[in-house]
Amino acid sequence: MTMVTFLHPDGTTALAVEAPPGTRLLDLAQAHGLPLEGTCEGAMACSTCHVLVAQADFAKLPKASVHEEDMLDFAAHAGPTSRLACQIWLQAELESLTLHLPAGHTNMQGR
Repeated sequence: MTMVTFLHPDGTTALAVEAPPGTRLLDLAQAHGLPLEGTCEGAMACSTCHVLVAQADFAKLPKASVHEEDMLDFAAHAGPTSRLACQIWLQAELESLTLHLPAGHTNMQGR
């Protein structure tokens, strides 16, 4: 199990939950009502599930693909630890993961 913590842009906790290996981060966030839109439903055709991975956790994740990096070019408030939540699958060896919802994040679908 991985302890996943989502933080609001101001640093306060939005969600802290354990999730099993094989869980896609976008699905986890949406199941708990977090405002990660995922307009393309994980097809990596948008950047509406953009998150900022905590610096200490960024190197624990597999490297982003070139296509994911291209999509992040369209993400508002992107930074050096930006990732798309639809491309992060929890692995058994990942004990914890902390992510920030970007400032100015808007969920156009109202979830």
